[in-house]
Amino acid sequence: MPGTFEPLPGGGAAVALDDVEISIIRSLAVQLLELIGPGPAEDSGDPLADLFAEGPSEPPSDPVLRRLFPDAYSDPEEPASPRDAEEQKAYSAEFRRYTENDLRAGKRDSALAVIRSLDALSSASAGEGGAVLKLSPAESQQWLGALNDLRLAIGSRLEITEDEDTDLLYRLPDDDPRKPMVMAYLWLGGLQETLVGTLMA
Repeated sequence: MPGTFEPLPGGGAAVALDDVEISIIRSLAVQLLELIGPGPAEDSGDPLADLFAEGPSEPPSDPVLRRLFPDAYSDPEEPASPRDAEEQKAYSAEFRRYTENDLRAGKRDSALAVIRSLDALSSASAGEGGAVLKLSPAESQQWLGALNDLRLAIGSRLEITEDEDTDLLYRLPDDDPRKPMVMAYLWLGGLQETLVGTLMA
């Protein structure tokens, strides 16, 4: 089971992690939380008003956040005419205004779920050098979302945009400064792939 998720009886997934792996995932999840930012400063007390609270209308300036929260109505593969581009920008701004707060909250919740489950695992296995993480079906879904977000964030920093870029990562020399980030990217990809397979089994 080391490094790969396996199904649990009755649903959910389990994976064996050592202390270093726990530390790496937790550190990355904390960094992701810091990048996403805090939630709204305060609750208005009106659930309906909170539901329709307006978020930002412009895309984030940080390239990682742009990858995590892309425009809904633009396709970089198919350049639009100037008129269509303006329409797409307006539609994307409107969509972002009413969805980004919820998207951020969901990604924040998933990252927090990862941190909490790792903290509980570390407390339970103090001094043992690692442990088996056991996730319920709901926790597995949160982990899947967080692993995907972490890979998108790292991939954005590495400027990975196409499948063939991944092949080049395997051939980086050991002294390349990107090597640790590449290894994390590939490792998280393996975890994500086995978790998907486990949940689909």
